[in-house]
Amino acid sequence: MPNQPNHLTKSAGKKMWLFFCASGFGLLVFFFSHQESQWNNPNANPEGTETTVILKSNIHGHYVTTGYINEHKVEFLLDTGATDVVIPEKIANRIGLTKGRQSSALTANGTVVVYKTYIDSLRIGELALQNIDASINPAMEGTILLGMSALKKVSFEQYDNTLTLTKR
Repeated sequence: MPNQPNHLTKSAGKKMWLFFCASGFGLLVFFFSHQESQWNNPNANPEGTETTVILKSNIHGHYVTTGYINEHKVEFLLDTGATDVVIPEKIANRIGLTKGRQSSALTANGTVVVYKTYIDSLRIGELALQNIDASINPAMEGTILLGMSALKKVSFEQYDNTLTLTKR
């Protein structure tokens, strides 16, 4: 019986089909995980100068950006409702910040214990700020809140989905 595939040909065909399906799935996962990080933080490499930086809002309307604290790469969420720059304890430990005086802070989740700390330099793109008061929050997870202790050193102007920070 010519032209009928044998057992080995069918097996190889199945293996090739599985390989292509797995490869396609892997490419989709890679693409969408990269796309999701772009949706959450469209400012991984913020544009600007030493005096001005321009940020785009993320898919949720928040301003999230990559920046540096004392030359350690971190991620910030701009929060004008936060008095200080608020750093989760795990991140503070990783970047070598020292816990200072204990105090309490009123948050959306109630009163929490925080520790005062100090940031020598904070940078977003080329815009650098010095001598920033901050708090370490042991109960907080995730992204650093870029609060008013840093934002008071810049003026900000929002238009559509863009926020321009200008150093004072």
